[in-house]
Amino acid sequence: MSTPYGTWASPLTASLIASQSIGIGSVLTSGGSLYWLESRPHEMGRVVIVRQGPDGSIVDVTAPGTNVRSRVHEYGGGAYTVHGHDVYYVNFADQRLYQQRDGAAAVPITPEGRTRYADFAVDVRRQRLICVREDHSGDGEAVNTLVSVPMDSSGAGAIQILASGYDFYSTPRLSPDGETLTFLAWRHPNMPWDGTELHVASVAADGLLTAERIIAGGPAESICQPGWSPDGDLYFVSDRDGWWRFYRIRSPHLRQAGSAGDAAVESLVRDAPVATEFGRAQWVLGSNTWAFTAARTLLTVFTCEGRSGLALIDVQARTCRALDTSLEPVDNLAVLGGDVIFPAASARALPALARMSLSSGEAASTIRVSSPVTLDPAYVSDAEPITFPGEGGRTARAFYYAPNNPGYAADSGERPPLIVISHGGPTDAAKSWLRLTTQYWTTRGFALVDVDYGGSTGFGRAYRERLNGQWGVVDVADCVSAAQYLVEQGKADPDRLIIRGGSAGGYTTLCALTFRAGVFKVGASYYGISDLEVLVQDTHKFESRYTDTLIGPYPEARDLYHARSPIHAVDKLSCPLILFHGAEDKMVPPNQAELMAAALRAKGVPVALLIFEGEQHGFRKSANVIRALEAELWFYGKVFGFTPADVIDPVEVAGIA
Repeated sequence: MSTPYGTWASPLTASLIASQSIGIGSVLTSGGSLYWLESRPHEMGRVVIVRQGPDGSIVDVTAPGTNVRSRVHEYGGGAYTVHGHDVYYVNFADQRLYQQRDGAAAVPITPEGRTRYADFAVDVRRQRLICVREDHSGDGEAVNTLVSVPMDSSGAGAIQILASGYDFYSTPRLSPDGETLTFLAWRHPNMPWDGTELHVASVAADGLLTAERIIAGGPAESICQPGWSPDGDLYFVSDRDGWWRFYRIRSPHLRQAGSAGDAAVESLVRDAPVATEFGRAQWVLGSNTWAFTAARTLLTVFTCEGRSGLALIDVQARTCRALDTSLEPVDNLAVLGGDVIFPAASARALPALARMSLSSGEAASTIRVSSPVTLDPAYVSDAEPITFPGEGGRTARAFYYAPNNPGYAADSGERPPLIVISHGGPTDAAKSWLRLTTQYWTTRGFALVDVDYGGSTGFGRAYRERLNGQWGVVDVADCVSAAQYLVEQGKADPDRLIIRGGSAGGYTTLCALTFRAGVFKVGASYYGISDLEVLVQDTHKFESRYTDTLIGPYPEARDLYHARSPIHAVDKLSCPLILFHGAEDKMVPPNQAELMAAALRAKGVPVALLIFEGEQHGFRKSANVIRALEAELWFYGKVFGFTPADVIDPVEVAGIA
């Protein structure tokens, strides 16, 4: 018996997805133990430090109620570190840095005030932490510096400023002998994937830095993840040849490196694989996707054609070998003994903390799963990589998911509704591994395409730079082209095309609905941007000049900001829209959604607005994740005239009876 798409009963309820899932990341090792962070929607979205001891026992390190999360750059990252059995972490509530000795209660080691900390290096010799500090105590823009914080919880020492003068700092890393510090710095209007500078400095007897100098990088070279080999050579990832590749500077040549001695910078892999990158956009601090497993062997994450994997680099022979595994690394990695530990996923496996033996090549064992939910493989819709012709002679990329549910079949003449996903960032990328939120839609009879529009990462610098000056144009065109391509292939109903996205993806969604009206029949914007001018005037420091590259300098290009803002083109929007936003969102203030909803109500276009109290940029509380998913499904049913199999509380919609 045929059953219309969208009405299929799915084993994946919104409650099952949200209430039993956790996030796993930021893996560290110390003293023979393994540490990681867990974000727990069922505990009001708090983040917990978890430890697995040498005996395999797993315990929470931080106390109930503690939320380990930094707000540096608002996106945070690098919120904790470990030395021996002592843990140091940022508490979200007050942004102070805390020390928690093994078995003791946590105590603050930074003063009260409007300062934030992240991205730690442990200076064992001087018993201090070196980190990024973001100071919001003054008037105007926050001030970012590199500082040292004494590890003594008695407060016997003072915080020292080690480096200042740049708009942003990240990735302070000490050489093995503790004598040299390397770090990244950059200035407005660059984002870290546009251009950064790699600095090194000597650490003096008093702990301050001397002989600081730039050894690589600049406004048109993105460097990320500098670090050291066991014998003191400096390694880093740079896109100087158009792709994020590994480079190094041998210890004896460090003082020769820089603009006058670039010959000291050596490409690590002689024949780097085509279309392969070893770096990621530095949205969050504390990234660590490579590590030495032996004196001459470097383990790293790579990305190729939108998928990630693990590879071993022989730093002496300068060769690279991909490991034979179906698992895709989804976050940081760490090495413990002869094993690599990393959050991993695959086309048929949900993200989990995996342990893999490098010496024997044994299959990974699972330390912690992100969800106890098991989905029968018969229900899984696999990611199918597609390339399709874009506008202006471009070729764009995406992952396509067909509707799939073994209990149902649609009429042979019916095409499925298609959900086009515009990812966030916009400097980010679509993910190909198994995600329950994707399967939530495909098991109900929706097709889905996750678009790597021009500007996405993982495809080289030139692909990233397609969006420069063209935000709201190229991304929209590629999403439209993806939908039209799948319609032409007979895989989507042209009368039931949906576009949805969050943050920057929400902006792309709103632009597509206004500036390319008629293509999509309904949209969903999660904390999306509707007014670029309001955004640039009201957003946080990290992204305050991002639009200089994506749109143009403000206020010089004010007319362009106005022309690219969906709020000023509501007269062109005539299809239903549902908006979701956090009441405490500092990155995209909720008035962006409120303005859009009010304008649509005034015009009589069907619109629904859900504002979630206590949420910021992205929803972390399970009740809100559940409500958003169900409300979105209900809204599509209301627009397209079908009744979902799920029992869902109605949404208040202006313009629909």
